Amino acid sequence: MSKTLVLKSSILGEHSQSTKLIDFMVEQLDVAQVKVRDLAAEPLPMLDGDGAFALRGGEDLNPRQRQLLTLSDALVAEVQAVDTLVIAAPMYNFHIPVQLKAWIDLICRAGITFRYTEQGPEGLLKGKKAVVVTTRGGMHKDAPTDLITPYLSTVLGFVGISEVEFVYAEALNMGEEAQQSGLAQARRSLEALVA
Repeated sequence: MSKTLVLKSSILGEHSQSTKLIDFMVEQLDVAQVKVRDLAAEPLPMLDGDGAFALRGGEDLNPRQRQLLTLSDALVAEVQAVDTLVIAAPMYNFHIPVQLKAWIDLICRAGITFRYTEQGPEGLLKGKKAVVVTTRGGMHKDAPTDLITPYLSTVLGFVGISEVEFVYAEALNMGEEAQQSGLAQARRSLEALVA
């Protein structure tokens, strides 16, 4: 991998399995080419009406709106500057953490990261790939309870990132043996991706 943006989103700090797996992967990369953003340690603001108006641009923005637009511009620039996104997406109540959703809301911008055409939406963040590391307490892969995989595939594809690889660590709350097996499988998958 060349230039890489790593997004951590777990609220569990040093106890987070997704963070440990992401760190395991980063250790195998050229650290000079990696930028890490911890969305839980440094949370982004949740999108509200004021923010939605700000992200559309315009000249009559209040100071808070200008600040949100500047933040969004910086987040988009981070994605534009890299070849690969590595996203930690632990499953919380069947979906991604709100911290990761806040990042998504701030980078999905009409005319900036996607546009609408007569043929439908077109993503503007082309030529990039993503690796999503998703940790789950139970077994959800390929089941109706896995809302993360289709959601992130859709939203990343919407902004032009259609090459998305998912790495699953499942059964992490189903006993020690199941946990170790799930983590070992995820580490093997990450090693294969980096090799």
